[in-house]
Amino acid sequence: MSHHYSGPNWGFPHGDARLDLTDLYAFPKSGDAGKSILIINVHPSVRDYLDGENPLAPTTAEPFATEALYELKIDTDGDAVADIAYRVRFSSSKSGAQTATLRRVEGAQAAGTGDGGQAVVEGAPVSTGREAQVTQAGEYRFFAGWRSDPFFFDRRGALNNLQFTGDDYFADQDVCSIVLEVPNSALRHKEVGLWHRTLIRADGPGGDWVQAERGARPLQLFLVLGLTGEERDAYLIGEPADDVRFLAAFAHALEHTGGYTPEEARRVAGTLLPEILSYDSTRPASFPDNGRTLTDDAVDAFLAILTNGKVREDRVGSHSDLLAEFPYLGPPHCV
Repeated sequence: MSHHYSGPNWGFPHGDARLDLTDLYAFPKSGDAGKSILIINVHPSVRDYLDGENPLAPTTAEPFATEALYELKIDTDGDAVADIAYRVRFSSSKSGAQTATLRRVEGAQAAGTGDGGQAVVEGAPVSTGREAQVTQAGEYRFFAGWRSDPFFFDRRGALNNLQFTGDDYFADQDVCSIVLEVPNSALRHKEVGLWHRTLIRADGPGGDWVQAERGARPLQLFLVLGLTGEERDAYLIGEPADDVRFLAAFAHALEHTGGYTPEEARRVAGTLLPEILSYDSTRPASFPDNGRTLTDDAVDAFLAILTNGKVREDRVGSHSDLLAEFPYLGPPHCV
């Protein structure tokens, strides 16, 4: 539920589950100090209605949208503007099997919008079964496909006025994952800022690319969905470099949820904006201090901020189906 829905009435961006971001992870590769693992998760397998009245509903069997662009932005100089971007496009064969192409761009092109760039991986198969199909390309490794959702959270407890019982709603849910193993030299600096986004054509094939959603920090959408409709839409299609405009709205929300004083609420809101995941490849990863691993309890960290320390845990732990090797996420449940 970090980003497992984001549109009006807890729906998906543009009504398409394949465009919905869930989580972003970044951590050093175990046993190889020269490489990092970057994971973008999208497309939750089940629509998670929060109103408690409508039944849960499946999304779609097609992993990724062939008409969309999936992008990882990397800021190397701390100005909240991308200096490097990795872009993934998907295509389908006549049989319906999907393949992926990964491209890399730098400089002004990385800060802009488009699907160009130098091809790093081409024609990589998308996994729809339990076995992970991994593509090697030079110093890169690439995976895309259905995986077990590593996010863990007592959703029902959140709906019950934060009365948690340790019931992990996500224990048997799936997501679609894009997993990159990259040489740290490709990040250019040891300390970078990361965020991910999905884009679609504004006017169908051939139109300009427009941002459908963006994200970086887990559970921050709780505060975004508390904004007015106009503010929420502006946030989801915005850029981190402009996030200061949402400082007052975030602070107001924190005053309400955590009982912060106005001054303290503004200070805490300032630690959440711009929405970027900081990552130093030379240090161990641990959210919220550096990157995010698949076992970091991001929920507990966010609950402490949201409630001003009144609630510090949901009594749920990480999943047991994680793999010790690439692509690290467990096999999907629903295949």
